[in-house]
Formats: sequence, structure tokens, C-alpha cells
Amino acid sequence: MSTPTPTDTVSRAEYCVIACAEAWRDNGEVLASPMGLIPGIGARLAKRTFAPDLLLTDGEAMIVGLDGTPEGWLPYRHHLTMVTGGRRHVMMGASQLDRFGNQNISCIGDWERPARQLLGVRGAPANTLNNPTSYWVPKHSTRVFVEKVDMICGVGHDSAEAAGPSATRYHRLPRVVSDLGVFDFETPDRSMRLASLHPGVSVAQVREATGFALAMADDVPYTREPTAEELRLIREVVDPQNTRDREVKPV
Repeated sequence: MSTPTPTDTVSRAEYCVIACAEAWRDNGEVLASPMGLIPGIGARLAKRTFAPDLLLTDGEAMIVGLDGTPEGWLPYRHHLTMVTGGRRHVMMGASQLDRFGNQNISCIGDWERPARQLLGVRGAPANTLNNPTSYWVPKHSTRVFVEKVDMICGVGHDSAEAAGPSATRYHRLPRVVSDLGVFDFETPDRSMRLASLHPGVSVAQVREATGFALAMADDVPYTREPTAEELRLIREVVDPQNTRDREVKPV
């Protein structure tokens, strides 16, 4: 695999694209459901490179190819079958996330009298209990990464464990990607761990922007560099209009 030349300047958004794409590595023939601009670019990049078996949709009812041409029909009942059978990997957003991966997209404050109403619970419980669910956070802050979410929508590891085998059987949270780094739950107690820093970001920055103590190694690696071919695909094929910089501003 080729690597970027010294003259290539990789943007923060492009590191985020690479980190999101990596969520689908080795997934095989599953339905990729990216929610958000950069996850969408990441999924399309993954299919064009190291995950050619990924299934992409138009967001409604069609399986589509790399050029967006419809290749098959995916009615809602079949979509639900893929969800409940674990043949889907969704990357959702999060208004709040806690150390065990509980996610909130419903409300801020007490549920009976919230300070702010958000999207609602939507499909988050079914996603997290039935198929792999990763998260994308375009602006890492203590408002998002909190000690305890105000309402559990997406089920975290501690909540699934408390609910028993019916909740843990297919529960899997592969990764969280933010504009600062990549996080996973590869710890003994399944709490969030800093897996990699995007180049230009320090451990101190991540700690300051996180509302709980993160697990981390003594020497945290950097998010991998995109190859020259991946950069070409991102810039010339998948996102030639550079919409990625709208979601994660250049640093």
C-alpha cells in the first residue's frame, strides 16, 4: 500500500474519514448504515478499498453501487431482518455518551421535564441490542462525553450487562470516532478507552474535553495515515466538493 508523499497535508476531517472507514474493516457482507457526512464518506471509501463486500443504500429503499446506481431493493421488512440478524453495522451520532457507551439522543435534563428536547429514542435501543453500533461525534466536548447520560437511548455495556443475556447476546460497540481521536471499549470493565489520537491532538486536549476519566495506554498511538490512493479517492472521487471540511473544520 502506498503512503502519502511529504507534500500531502492530511486534514483533520480526512483523518476522521479514515477512522470512520476503519469501523467497517473485516465486516464482510453487511449493511453499512452511516449517519452523518463524514461516516458516509468513510463507508464509501471502505467499500472502494478494503471492504468491497459492504452493502450501501440510498438511505431509503435501494441497495446502491459505488456510483449510486440502484442494484437491489431493500424494503423495510428486509431491512429489519438484517438489523435483528446482526447483518448491519450502523454508525450513529450522539448528543451524550458516557464511559460505558450509553448514548442519549432524546433529551437533555430530567425526562419528565427536559431542558431540551432532541430527536427522540428512535431506533437506538434496537440498533445496539441487535447489530454492531459505532458512534460519530464531530465536536468532542464535555457536553457530549459525560459521566452519566440524561437518558439511555443506545444501550451501553453496563446497561446491557444489567439486563442479562437477552441484551448482551448481540451487543457490540466497536468504536467511537470524534474530531479528536478514536475510542473503543477494549478494557476489563468495558469502559471507554482512548485508542488513538488524530495527529495534532494531545492527550491533554482529549482529557480536558471529556467529562470522565478515560482508560488509555502509556503511549497512545496516532490514527493511521491515509494512503496516497485513499487520499486521491477521498479528494477526487468520493468527496470532490470537500464537504468533509464543513463538518470538521481545518485546524
